[in-house]
Amino acid sequence: MIKKIATVALLIILLSANFIFSQYQNVMISNQYYPNEVTIMINPKNINQIVAGSNIGYYGSDTSLSGYYYSSNGGLNWSGGVLHSTLASPSGDPVVIVDTAGNFYFIQNANYHGFVLPCFDRHLVMKTGNGGANWTSASTYGLDGKFQDKPWGCVDWSNSIWRNNIYITWTEFSKYYYSGGGPSDSSIILFTKSIDGGLNWSQLVRISKRKGDAYDASNTMEGAVPCTGPNGEIYVSWSGPVIWNSQYAIFFNKSTDGGNSWLDSERVVTSQSGGWNFNISGVFRCNGFPVTCCDLSNGPYSGNIYINFSDQRNGMTDTDIWIIKSTNGGTNWSQVKRVNNDPPGKQQFFNWMAVDQTTGYLYIVFYDERNLPAYYADVYIARSTDGGETFRNIKISSTPFFLITNSLLCDYINISAINGHIRPIWTRVENSTTSIYTAIIDTFYNIGIKKIGENIPSSYSLKQNYPNPFNPNTKIGFNISKPGDAEIEVFDITGKLISTFVREYLNSGSYEINFDASDISTGIYFYRLKINSFIETKKMIILK
Repeated sequence: MIKKIATVALLIILLSANFIFSQYQNVMISNQYYPNEVTIMINPKNINQIVAGSNIGYYGSDTSLSGYYYSSNGGLNWSGGVLHSTLASPSGDPVVIVDTAGNFYFIQNANYHGFVLPCFDRHLVMKTGNGGANWTSASTYGLDGKFQDKPWGCVDWSNSIWRNNIYITWTEFSKYYYSGGGPSDSSIILFTKSIDGGLNWSQLVRISKRKGDAYDASNTMEGAVPCTGPNGEIYVSWSGPVIWNSQYAIFFNKSTDGGNSWLDSERVVTSQSGGWNFNISGVFRCNGFPVTCCDLSNGPYSGNIYINFSDQRNGMTDTDIWIIKSTNGGTNWSQVKRVNNDPPGKQQFFNWMAVDQTTGYLYIVFYDERNLPAYYADVYIARSTDGGETFRNIKISSTPFFLITNSLLCDYINISAINGHIRPIWTRVENSTTSIYTAIIDTFYNIGIKKIGENIPSSYSLKQNYPNPFNPNTKIGFNISKPGDAEIEVFDITGKLISTFVREYLNSGSYEINFDASDISTGIYFYRLKINSFIETKKMIILK
């Protein structure tokens, strides 16, 4: 009995610690109809306008399975409803994208009315011109008598001749396993485009020379996510087998003429150990689909292509988040880098990535079990400001949630980032039901930065942190006499860089920031302020 009480007390302490150090306001978007498998998009021309979508468990007269949500105040408040269409029945796998005029598009699997699930014989594209309040039945595509699954799309925001084109990639099954398909059935990756705002779609083009099986697991070609480059290039990656049942990879293809032609054969970018489909305790279905993004900013890494994915190359109890990049249009690729920065042995899963096209910064959202007992998860974001070379991880969920057996998180979560405004979206399980949340993130990491007073300091200075020693939070003050790109870095006693937790342009003033050392072990460390030509270093002690 004493041992049981002690165990419960330890669990309460662990969870309470997570409650204390949440840094961002969490907002519930919806808990209606068991929402899951979520998507979100900020309007770059109006950052207060956000549209999101999800699978739902709503079954109306037309078996609709898609929910829509919209906010006009940056995600603080949400409205929404259930999508219906006269063209076909919305049936899940939602994608929300936005064009250069501020029109949002909701892309999803669909059925002709009366078809028995899961006979997804087309994709349905719906459109809103008023920020998500009303939707029109725009169009369908994919009607070739086969099974159309898991679309993703993008809009060309470049200044090329293809600006505002809509591109969509997805998996087509010759016959889906759960609808009676067998060993002779297959899966391939297809592409289509619209040049008239989603009214009409081009002929379907196969962009995967290889094919997978139809069992909707690691031997299936799945997870095709497109993006565009600075000159209108189209890049797309997906997962699948190199050799069925033994070797799996991330594949890549590209078009430099608006989708009219593609590489003769897709390229293998990197291995994906064990494939895209893997087990996480408590999760009904988990995958490590790749997400493709390209830097369109005017920053130093413009044109970089990034592919973010997850796998279990380090073992079934140590799923990790990875990134790989190309700096020459996909011809050559870097070595993979681990995004999550926790010690080995914990699970991170359901990754998604966005590039802030104003700053060029990378943001990757994922579920994370690093600080929790089994069957609990937090939500983290990792940010890179140096072209994917290094990442800083931070917890964004206010509280962890319990992974009940077969948690309905489904296939993905999502994130959107515009000019320093970041809106992730995720599913959480509470009392055996699901809800979807976002976090209000407008100054990443530096949510704790406070400008102290209005006087302009006469000189630069870095103050001693307090308290010191500390565990795990301390405050660091500094003065900036002239505006510039400020950087605060932490080094261990050997001089190894441990963290860059400030890398922002700051105006003149006196500041104070909170430093969270939850992921750093006991020891003596040095923190350094660099801005313009000023550099100052001080010592601090972490004592756990």
